Amino acid sequence: MKRVTVLGSTGSIGRSTLDVLGLHPDRYGVHALGAQRNDAVLLEQCLRFAPRYAVLVDADAAQRLGAALRARGSATEVLCGGDALEQVAADAQTDVVMAAIVGVAGLGSSLAAARAGKRVLLANKESLVVAGALFMRALRDGGGELLPIDSEHSAILQGMPADRSRWAHDVREITLTASGGPFRTVNPEHLETMTPQQACAHPNWSMGPKISVDSATMMNKALEIIEAHHLFGIAAHRIKVLIHPQSIVHSMVTYHDGSVLAQLGVPDMRTPIACGLAWPQRLASGASWLDLARVGRLDFAEPDAQRFPALQLAYQALGMADGACAVLNAANEETVAAFLQGRARFTDIHRANAAALERTPIDDASSLEALRELDARARRDPRAELARRAR
Repeated sequence: MKRVTVLGSTGSIGRSTLDVLGLHPDRYGVHALGAQRNDAVLLEQCLRFAPRYAVLVDADAAQRLGAALRARGSATEVLCGGDALEQVAADAQTDVVMAAIVGVAGLGSSLAAARAGKRVLLANKESLVVAGALFMRALRDGGGELLPIDSEHSAILQGMPADRSRWAHDVREITLTASGGPFRTVNPEHLETMTPQQACAHPNWSMGPKISVDSATMMNKALEIIEAHHLFGIAAHRIKVLIHPQSIVHSMVTYHDGSVLAQLGVPDMRTPIACGLAWPQRLASGASWLDLARVGRLDFAEPDAQRFPALQLAYQALGMADGACAVLNAANEETVAAFLQGRARFTDIHRANAAALERTPIDDASSLEALRELDARARRDPRAELARRAR
């Protein structure tokens, strides 16, 4: 039996992971669960899966969870803080770590799992966007294994040669598909007036507000370009993006002989999660079966650069010094938060991100500490830019 630690267990990816694990109690046990502050959901998960550890970053939430578990006679030990997340990620009793804590907050625990030689199921794209070179080095040094959980990167993995040494030689290019989000057909001249509610109304997926806005700007795809570059060792100019509104073809791999291998399935994150858990074997995920006759048609289109200018920022950042991708990610987190709080317009997101990428000095990106300092510095530029605009 494999022991699994789920970091970010109260979010959508974490809950889907536990759904899949619950289908296979003979193959997987839950060693630890971790989250930021949602003690109510984590309590329910602890009572069902009886992990050895439960971690909450927020101290008050951890205290509430501990009291609730004790009242119910649970043996689960409650830990508190970011260091505790890293502790359970590297725990010798853990075989597999689902890294699903959103944003830079999940970077330390993802790195800890990589250094400890775990099978890391990576749903926290920031780990590779912010610290790609550092993360891949930690993975090599620790002797661990990295399997992507984003549906696009999981699809690419499934289409790549089984022999990883052939990846760079056999593959001509990879294509990430994108739904186009809620503004796929909106006139670019009208984007400035789009509201957070409109940006979060994704046509295919039910997601959190930050990732929903990233889908609307297509910054999520920009970050996935950076992630794919590190995951598969593919040069940026060989990573393409296609709009595919049905979200049935999750991504494609083009070979030098003209073959194109695509992975298809209904939009359900349980599929890539099950793939990562069992790879290279297959595991029932609980997802519905794909009926192509019922789908009827599959459409594809080039992304409109005027509507989705964020894509070009990914290629720009990959062509700059190490740390530029960390700057882009930090600026985007800051500007999306401002938009969701009503302090910025939708089009301000791209303007502030582009400005931060141009203006933030990059002195050092060789360590986690240096990257955290760079992250903090990169956030100051959009804050000042948005404050200036507000005046």
